[in-house]
Amino acid sequence: MTTQVVSLGCRLNIAESETIRAMLQDAPETVVVNSCAVTAEAVRQSRRAVRRLRREHPEARLVVTGCAATIEQDSFAQMPEVDAVVPNAEKLVARHWTQGNVRPAAVSEHHTRAFVPVQNGCDHACTFCIIPQGRGPSMSLPVVDVLRAIEPHLNLGVAEVVLTGVDVTSWGADLPGAPKLGDLVAAILATFPSLPRLRLSSLDGVEIDPLLLDLITGEARLMPHIHLSLQSGDDMILKRMKRRHTRAQAISLVQHIKAHRPEVAIGADLIAGFPTETPEMHANNLSIVRECDVVHGHIFPYSPRPGTPAAKMPQVAPLLVKERAAELRAAVAGQRGHWLHTLLGQPASVLAERDGTGHAGHFASYRTAPGTVPGSLVTCTPTKIIEGILE
Repeated sequence: MTTQVVSLGCRLNIAESETIRAMLQDAPETVVVNSCAVTAEAVRQSRRAVRRLRREHPEARLVVTGCAATIEQDSFAQMPEVDAVVPNAEKLVARHWTQGNVRPAAVSEHHTRAFVPVQNGCDHACTFCIIPQGRGPSMSLPVVDVLRAIEPHLNLGVAEVVLTGVDVTSWGADLPGAPKLGDLVAAILATFPSLPRLRLSSLDGVEIDPLLLDLITGEARLMPHIHLSLQSGDDMILKRMKRRHTRAQAISLVQHIKAHRPEVAIGADLIAGFPTETPEMHANNLSIVRECDVVHGHIFPYSPRPGTPAAKMPQVAPLLVKERAAELRAAVAGQRGHWLHTLLGQPASVLAERDGTGHAGHFASYRTAPGTVPGSLVTCTPTKIIEGILE
């Protein structure tokens, strides 16, 4: 019997896919595409996944869920390959997946780390983003429920927990007393002293509270890998995006973190070719890669999403968008290459993956020794770099 969940996009989707997979254990032959809508290309990839999976599993029930299926529900429902569409608001409701008894404990057998969703939705209105239409307003999981979700993973010996969400740093704003993400992280670390590694997914720097900043810079069990939702290095573009930080604030945050914990590796989301972007504005995007020492870069060529304010702004020519994205990727690759060379000869604690590699706390990729047990923590001392992997 075929039961398969294909997850596209963010870590929150990955976490939700684990819950769906658990609910499918008593279901008839079913294939699920957990789609993404962050860019037009992500929607196209979701459609391609639907067509491919239908060819591979012609007899299975094929269901599409996720952001693309929520925002473009009618168009996915009209695809001949699709049997049903489940919008995000209903994707974790058991009756959509099985008629039998359900045990939706989202403990992964497919990942070496545990992805735990603590927040969903977004209350902001970035002019390029369509995700709030697919996810709704921000909703936080109370501390007690987060702790309850983490415990079964630790009972199975999982060495790393990743907190996920659409806008993780907004966690707590809708809860009684409006706690901050730092309060949640502190509670997790205090409740589970044996948890070796806690990692955070993408953060909005302007929402990092003082306690969280102290933990980032001073708590060894909180991984030295911070991925920031920068989006641009130019102040005018940031304003037109309706972002809430400035270039100077982003640089100051990174400088503070690095001054107190130099080993922290910085990741960032950056958009190339946002509407109205001039060559000078693009140059500011390129230079912030160096200023913030971005070694893990997610570069998104801007693509207009219907229904967003940015789609109505003067657009940059598609070929120029593509060229600027390539330049941004090259800038990140340069920073990353220099950084990887500084790690040669340095022992690192690495969480082993299933493919013979693993990730250190700063999320550099390492080759592990043959026979290394997936999910175990091992020490690696690299002497060379091959295709971006420390060996």
